[in-house]
Amino acid sequence: MARKTVLVCDKCGAEIEEGKGAALRVTYADARRGAKAADLCDGCAGAMPGKPVARRGRKPKSAA
Repeated sequence: MARKTVLVCDKCGAEIEEGKGAALRVTYADARRGAKAADLCDGCAGAMPGKPVARRGRKPKSAA
């Protein structure tokens, strides 16, 4: 028997399609408080506050 995992947005309750959505993890500066995690759909993830983080690694060479 096959099993299928269905992800549901923790904010709005909508089903998240395969390959869509995001996982949000909040860590506190005070380690005793632990951490929280949430699965979000694309709409809810885009509405969250914060700035985009730069990707790690070298910048690609410019094509001349």
